[in-house]
Amino acid sequence: MQPIEPIVLNGYYTLIAASIVLLIGRLLVKNLSFLRNFNIPEPVAGGLLAALVISCIYVIAGITFQFEASLRNAFMLVFFSSIGLSADFSRLKQGGFPLVAFLVIVSIFIVVQNLVGVGLAMALGEHPLVGLITGSITLTGGHGTGAAYGDVLASKYGISNAVEMAMVAATFGLVAGGLIGGPVGRRLINKMGRKPLDEQSKSSHDNPEYYDDHTFENIKQERLITANSAIETMALFAACLAFSSIAYGYMSEHFPSFKLPQFVWALGFGVVLRNILTGLFKFDMFDRAIDVFGNASLSLFIAIALMSTKLWELAGIASSMFIILMAQAAIMILYAYFVTYRFMGKDYDAAVLSAGHCGFGLGATPTAVANMQSITGTFGSSHKAFLIVPLVGAFFIDLVNALILDRMMSLFG
Repeated sequence: MQPIEPIVLNGYYTLIAASIVLLIGRLLVKNLSFLRNFNIPEPVAGGLLAALVISCIYVIAGITFQFEASLRNAFMLVFFSSIGLSADFSRLKQGGFPLVAFLVIVSIFIVVQNLVGVGLAMALGEHPLVGLITGSITLTGGHGTGAAYGDVLASKYGISNAVEMAMVAATFGLVAGGLIGGPVGRRLINKMGRKPLDEQSKSSHDNPEYYDDHTFENIKQERLITANSAIETMALFAACLAFSSIAYGYMSEHFPSFKLPQFVWALGFGVVLRNILTGLFKFDMFDRAIDVFGNASLSLFIAIALMSTKLWELAGIASSMFIILMAQAAIMILYAYFVTYRFMGKDYDAAVLSAGHCGFGLGATPTAVANMQSITGTFGSSHKAFLIVPLVGAFFIDLVNALILDRMMSLFG
């Protein structure tokens, strides 16, 4: 039987499909109490439903869909640029010791994640480096890091199908990170006895006159922006994306051993650009517009990423990989519940941080932010979590992960 060519959706149709998925996700969370009770983010709910429908179409008719990957990547870069453009140095000082403590906690977990992966891989008769593929290469690193290291493991260490294994493991992590973060945070908060915001409290946050300058925190909060501020903000995003493309290409060509993901360049340039404009030129940065574009890009990125997930590939992964990945998900839950929460202060902020850690410890920083938004939308703001998680998950952790992976590959290779 001749394989059926995939139905290719260009950027326009991919955007339309993602928007519909987000609207469906909103309806699902609004009308299904168990999704609200477990604080499943709306993009995750809608995206997983879309992935299930697409998988059913594949199983029944053999038809697959190909979404515009460049559009998904563009939304990811806009999201990370928005983190950088929101990072005023005067705010970063507020992170202080908690930011360093969270970075240490997360770094220790990377080592634990890799030791679990390597140990189980050896116990199951697999090459030890397969444990790194099902460890921080993909679960903390994501699809981009998985593809990069997969090439190295295949060419240098002779691990066949390393790239394919990395893509499957990263996809598993993205789905799992979006599913477990909300329930973990919710259980910790319930254990504290904290009650959800009442309707009166929520209405004060819905008031257009109210504005909280901590970006991403209240995704449903209305923002007053103008056409001029929107154009200025889009110009800032364009500068971040252009610089990230140039820097990534140059470094990849001339310094391949120091190959940072493109989103790190976008975030880093956003930090520099914001603080030069506000510090030296006294430019009035319009945080509300940055917030709107950042949140919209976050939701669209997650929706497209989950729509593109081939769930039938997850169902067909080798039993050893499945065992390791399920163990990694369990370890992430236990670590966030007993270590991250405890050592970050055992308070409400620590619970939100734990939900965020589940997001990028298994999936990606956008998943972490979505997890935290689902929590704070129900229980109230957590300025500390929204200051710390995007910076650690999007910037510092990639550097730490690279250092740990290089060391472990030399040990087990």
